[in-house]
Amino acid sequence: MNDLNLKNLFSVTLRDAGQVALIDGETHEIAHIIDTGYAVHISRMSASGRYVFVIGRDALVNMIDLWMEEPGTVAKIKVGMEARSVETSKYKGWEDKLAIAGTYWPPQFVIMDGQTLEPKKIVGTRGMTVDTQEYHPEPRVAAIVASHKHPEFIVNVKETGKIMLVNYEDLDNLSITNIDAARFLHDGGWDSSMRYFLTAANQSDKIAVVDSKDRNLEAMVDVGKIPHPGRGANFVDPEHGPVWATSHLGDPTIQLIGTDPEGHPDKAWKVVRTLNGQGGGSLFIKTHPKSTNLWVDTALNPAETVSQSIAVFDINNLEAGYDVLPIAEWADLGEGPKRVVQPEYNVEGDEVWFSVWNSQDKKSALVVVDDKTRKLKKVIKDERLVTPTGKFNVYNTQYDVY
Repeated sequence: MNDLNLKNLFSVTLRDAGQVALIDGETHEIAHIIDTGYAVHISRMSASGRYVFVIGRDALVNMIDLWMEEPGTVAKIKVGMEARSVETSKYKGWEDKLAIAGTYWPPQFVIMDGQTLEPKKIVGTRGMTVDTQEYHPEPRVAAIVASHKHPEFIVNVKETGKIMLVNYEDLDNLSITNIDAARFLHDGGWDSSMRYFLTAANQSDKIAVVDSKDRNLEAMVDVGKIPHPGRGANFVDPEHGPVWATSHLGDPTIQLIGTDPEGHPDKAWKVVRTLNGQGGGSLFIKTHPKSTNLWVDTALNPAETVSQSIAVFDINNLEAGYDVLPIAEWADLGEGPKRVVQPEYNVEGDEVWFSVWNSQDKKSALVVVDDKTRKLKKVIKDERLVTPTGKFNVYNTQYDVY
């Protein structure tokens, strides 16, 4: 009912304002501001592309209908006190039918009706840890993804180190398969085939690989200190074939893991290449199928020159090292921490957007860079852009393009 190009719309977290901004990827203008919970952690798309689900750290879920004349919240629910994960059913025949939210407190996840957010099933996550087999009273739910191979949600339980395959076919006779991985499970994403889920056990310095088709643990991969991939980055390494990459909070490395057990069996589920980036403190790494660039932020690095810039590698010449782009300097905001965080591509893969995350009382901005030339294309400034952090392109989020 509106004229927005929904495929190229961005849902942008305005963290400390308790809002998201819907920004038009064509005009770079704010189309709508929507009130949400505090500190929205992620935006996730329904399978149809109609609904954006956002969840705040305060565990408030907003379901935003993008098809209305004025996109806005059509349902909301508070699933607990603190949270960070929401997802919807993606398996064929189950599109948009169910939603799930995982909470830090209470330690649980909630399965809801995908059209109304009516709670259908609440499941606690308390249990034994995978290593010492000790009881943990409050294991938090971290990342959740929807399987494309079975009618299941894949749920990371942080402190116990267990990955739960939650089958939603029959909620009255709920079937959950527990996979022992490692503590402390956090975030992750799909490989390019959408079969394997790679997820960081950050304090264990490992990446767990789940085969969503065979429903088991495929591998545990030792990586650098405190991996924090976001959803990771998929591309073809010129020497090692298809890989998925993670950066790290605790060291400056970027590590590439082989993801093609059929075509490159000797490389599969091994670190095939280690790159040195600007430093530790990286939160997100990103590329796009149409790009030859690999972008790595360092938003939590203690050095301002590092936290306020971005490193970019040429995928076809990784040995050459990285270039540094002064994103915060380009934003020209004046005082403040101005942390550069979370590269996100537009639908065409020819622009990459960065948040320049300033303190609440200072000016923030979004910086748009031409992916081919690596030159500044646009600085989006608006007094309503309060503490922008995560940005989620509708198409790329709907189809897991990363």
